Amino acid sequence: MAQKGVQLDRETFSCSICQDLLKDPVALNCGHSYCMKCIKSHWDTEDEKTVYSCPQCRQTFTVRPDLRKNTMLSNLVEELKKTGLQAAPADHCYAGSEDVACDVCTGRKLKACKSCLQCLASYCEKHLQPHYEAAPFKKHKLVEPSKKLQENICSRHDEVMKVFCRTDQQSICLLCLMEEHKGHDTVSAAAERSEKQRELEVSRQNIQQRIQDREKDVKLLQQEVEAINGSADKTVGNSEKMFTELIRLMEKRRSDVKQQVRSQQQTEVSRVRELQEKLEQEITELKRRDAEMKKLSHTQDHNQFLHDYPSLSPLSESTHSSSIKIRPLRYFEDVTAAVSEVRDKLQDVLREKWTNISQTVTEVDVLLPEPEPKTRAEFLKYSCDITLDPNTAHTELLLSDGNRKVTLTSQTNPYSSHPDRFTECLQVLSKESLSGRCYWEVEQRGRGVYVAVTYKNISRAGGLNECDLDRMTNLGRYIVSTTVIAFGTTMSALLSQVLVLQSRSVPGSQSRYSVLLQHL
Repeated sequence: MAQKGVQLDRETFSCSICQDLLKDPVALNCGHSYCMKCIKSHWDTEDEKTVYSCPQCRQTFTVRPDLRKNTMLSNLVEELKKTGLQAAPADHCYAGSEDVACDVCTGRKLKACKSCLQCLASYCEKHLQPHYEAAPFKKHKLVEPSKKLQENICSRHDEVMKVFCRTDQQSICLLCLMEEHKGHDTVSAAAERSEKQRELEVSRQNIQQRIQDREKDVKLLQQEVEAINGSADKTVGNSEKMFTELIRLMEKRRSDVKQQVRSQQQTEVSRVRELQEKLEQEITELKRRDAEMKKLSHTQDHNQFLHDYPSLSPLSESTHSSSIKIRPLRYFEDVTAAVSEVRDKLQDVLREKWTNISQTVTEVDVLLPEPEPKTRAEFLKYSCDITLDPNTAHTELLLSDGNRKVTLTSQTNPYSSHPDRFTECLQVLSKESLSGRCYWEVEQRGRGVYVAVTYKNISRAGGLNECDLDRMTNLGRYIVSTTVIAFGTTMSALLSQVLVLQSRSVPGSQSRYSVLLQHL
C-alpha cells in the first residue's frame, strides 16, 4: 500500500509534457500544472494559431496566459526530491517494442492501459482519465490495449466498421452497406460476434468432452497395464516355485518360460503404452486448442474477434476410439496351469508338452480397439463371398450365376422337396455361416425388400410371425437387425453366432449396397 501511494505522489507532481518532476511549476486556469519551460515551449509552437490550449484538457485561451511560479507547488516538489523519489516513472511503465504505447504521451511514451474503439487511440492511465470523468467520453467502448485499432477502419471510406457482411464474410462500414454491399445479408458486428461466440463455445464443449473421454481412456489403459504387470508377475512367481522342484531337469525350460512371459509382457505393455501416449498427445493438443479458443472468446474487440476467428483450423477427427473396452482376461494365468501340468508329468512335458507352454504364453493378447474402416479398400479386408442355398429358396425364387443371384419369378421353379426350404415366405438363406467381422456388397434392382441377418434355426414352414424376416424384425425375434433396400428379392445371411448388421455409405461403392457384419 505504501508503494502505491508513493507512485501516486510521483505522478501527481510530474509534468505531463516532459514526464519529469515539475521544475518551476506553474498552474493554468484550468487547474493543470506544468514546468514553466515546458509549457512555454509548447505555446511557442502555437503562436501562429493565436489560440493557446492546455495539453491535457484542451481548454483554449485567446490570450496567452501570464505564467507565474507556483511557490507552494514548488516547495512540495522540493520536499519530494529530498525523500529520494525518482521523478520519472520506472522503466517498466514505459512502452517497449512489444507494448502498446499511449497515443497522447509526448517524448518517451508510457504503456497504454486501454484502447478506445471510438477514438481509435490508446491511452495510459493518466491520459485515460477524461474517458472516466468527461460525459461525452463515458459512452466510448474501452478494451484492452491493441495495436490493431486501424483494422477497425474501412480502407475505402475511412470510417469505423460496425457492420458485418455475411454474404462476403467481412467487416464493413455504414457507407459500404449503402454502396457495394447493398442488398447483402448484413448484421451488426456485435450480433455476428455473438453468433460466432456461441459456435466457439460449442466447439470448446466438444473439445472438453473429448478431453474427458481421452482421460478416461488413458486411465483405463493404465489399469490395463497394471493388470498385465500384476498377472505376469504372479505367473512368474508361481512358475518359479514349481520349477524349483525340477531344477536339474527343467532349468533350461524354466529360463525359457520366464523369458517368453517377460517378452510377451513387454510386447503387450508396449502396445498399450503406445496407444496411451497417443491419447495423451491428443489431450495436450486439445488443451492447447481449447486455450486458443478461450483466449479468442475473451477478445472484447468484435472486429478483432471476427478477424482472428477464421484462423482457427477445424478440429480433426479423432483417430482413436472414444471408449476403450478391455476384455476381461486372465492374461498369463493359463501359463501357470500349464506349468503345473509340467510338474506332474515331467517326462511327458519334456517330450511333448513344451510346445503347449510356448503357445500359451504367446496367446496373451490385450484387446485394443481396431481402427474403424472408412474407405472401400479398408472394408474389403473383411470381404466374404456369399452364395445362396438352393435348398432354402422359395419355389418362386430363381437362383443363377453360381447361386449368387436371385430373381423373383411369377412361376414355380422345379426345386426338389427339402425340409430347409421356405414354403410361405419369399426368402432364401446364404449357404455360408458368418462370424467375426464380415463385409459384403449387394447389387440391387427392382422393388424394395429386405436384407436381414437371422439365426440358423429360423422356421421355414411356419406363418409370417415365425419365418417372415420383415415381420420378425418388428417383433424383435431372431433377427438382430435389418435394413430395407431396393433389391430383387429377400436375402438373409445364415449365422452361427449373434451378429449385428450395419449399413453405411462406403466411398468407392456408390452403385452397391455395402454391409458390414461384426460381433456385438
